[in-house]
Amino acid sequence: MLIVGFYFWFSTRNEETTDDAFTEGDAVTIAPKASGYVVRLLVKDNQRVKKGDLLVEIDPRDTLAQRDQARAQLGLAQAQLHQAQAQLALSRVQYPAQRDQALADQAKAQANLLNAEADYRRQRGVDPRATSQRNIDTAAAQLRSAQAQLQSAKAQVEVASQVKLQIRQQETNVEARQQQVEQAKAQLDNAELNLSYTQVRAPYDGFVTKRNVQLGTLVQAGSSLFSLVSPDIWITANFKESQLERMNPGDKVAISVDAWPDMKLEGHVDSIQMGSGSRFSTFPAENATGNYVKIVQRVPVKIVIDKGLDPNHPLPLGLSVEPKVTVE
Repeated sequence: MLIVGFYFWFSTRNEETTDDAFTEGDAVTIAPKASGYVVRLLVKDNQRVKKGDLLVEIDPRDTLAQRDQARAQLGLAQAQLHQAQAQLALSRVQYPAQRDQALADQAKAQANLLNAEADYRRQRGVDPRATSQRNIDTAAAQLRSAQAQLQSAKAQVEVASQVKLQIRQQETNVEARQQQVEQAKAQLDNAELNLSYTQVRAPYDGFVTKRNVQLGTLVQAGSSLFSLVSPDIWITANFKESQLERMNPGDKVAISVDAWPDMKLEGHVDSIQMGSGSRFSTFPAENATGNYVKIVQRVPVKIVIDKGLDPNHPLPLGLSVEPKVTVE
């Protein structure tokens, strides 16, 4: 008995094991970002899918109409931009020509004023018997008209001389149209994005589980359609705190699976959680209140499987396993 006991101690002195261990993996809930009726359902229960595969398609007619409307708005904005650009090119020629025309009208008005002044002086300087009051009044009226025309011509020159400012106004109009085009492009991109939400695709390779959607179902944005389980499996083993003294990342692990006793897996300790399981529970224990009873805590240890796992038939999540860690 002593020999058997010594052999058992000697062979297991560097091993730590627990039956509180289970398979774990990445599992996400697949939910759409668009609402509508399911028009295509391309997956079945427990079907394996690849990343990017189309899983479900929601009726896209509403979002297609919004996309087409956004395209029309973009075309209208681009046409208005082209019109503003053409107007800018025309203004670079038109406004200097209008300034030159205004200067010519001002010179003409000045000449008319000089002529009217001379005619008025002649009418006022001749012998009253050689002219009539009507001619004098007519000359005075022509003088006032020439003076008014000159003032109007000067005002026109003042306005037409602001060539840079007028061109800048057209440039600002072009810039505004360009921003409208960018806004229309953003609206079209948003419409395209909303259209893409009608197609639910797989975010990674995995298995479809817990499918609760059927063809023709009216789904809402954010509602659960099914879960997608990744084939990358690891072990979460909850060791007692007294078993962690010599356990370190990298230690070899032999794993047996309760569901398949003949399956022998090999792995290694990946990491030890920085906190016991009770510390992160929904209602952690308040040891500072009431009577305290010391309880041995368990700490989750992540174990990565290195050998023995069939990549085409990964283990389901939540299976009971028994890891045996070889510590130094």
